[in-house]
Amino acid sequence: MTVDPAFLGRHEIATSDAMEQLGFRIGEQLAAGDLLILTGPLGAGKTTFTRGLAEGLGVRGPVQSPTFVIARTHPSLVGRAPLVHVDAYRLGSGAELEDLDLDLDRSVVVIEWGRGMAEELTESWWDVELERPVGVDHEIDPSELDADAPRHVTIERGRRAAPVDPAPTTLEG
Repeated sequence: MTVDPAFLGRHEIATSDAMEQLGFRIGEQLAAGDLLILTGPLGAGKTTFTRGLAEGLGVRGPVQSPTFVIARTHPSLVGRAPLVHVDAYRLGSGAELEDLDLDLDRSVVVIEWGRGMAEELTESWWDVELERPVGVDHEIDPSELDADAPRHVTIERGRRAAPVDPAPTTLEG
């Protein structure tokens, strides 16, 4: 994983431009083999973050949510790794995600809505949780989903637990 550990933790992001800038600064550091799992409700900024990340990577755009195509590949314009942008919202399991045959070793892969499915794809990943403020009734007017409002972004490293070796058995005989 190639991202500066200084990005770990919780960040308050005031605007969509600031969300793109955070993505850009992280994208500048990514390399082939990096996996980011983005989690957050509709309108939290997952695609906005990915748009900035793509710019930092130097890949061809435009970056849009791949909701209906499930996965979209953005080739590099500057000789770096391509970006594979996945929306796992309509997938039912990790097996369906694996069926996409993502090029995890030679690409930077961003999976929106991937928590609970994508962790088995690799040994380690970046877990990026985006939160948007909610109203008193815990609902947001759909017309306000893209409005500039503070978001919180929490970035953590995810790592699969090492398998535990069973106790050795001895054979008597």
